[in-house]
Amino acid sequence: MTKHRRYGLGLSLETSTLSCLDNLIMAKNAPKPLKSGYLIKASSQLEIASLKLRLILELALVNETKIFQTQSKFAEIGRMLGGWLKSVQSQ
Repeated sequence: MTKHRRYGLGLSLETSTLSCLDNLIMAKNAPKPLKSGYLIKASSQLEIASLKLRLILELALVNETKIFQTQSKFAEIGRMLGGWLKSVQSQ
């Protein structure tokens, strides 16, 4: 795999992760009626980032251990995000 593709995929993963973080911060500071929209966007960005991580793993671009650790963190973030979304939607 060429460096261009490797760095492109890494940059794309970074962009998705930062977009998720942006939406989480917006949800934190948004009024209650708008929180769920930001949380849904954050959840979709997290799912996209997880798929990109899986692609990086399949292409064997980086150390597998680091990918598994990052996937574990993403799963934990997803569970927390799901709980937050449930609590916002039930109110």
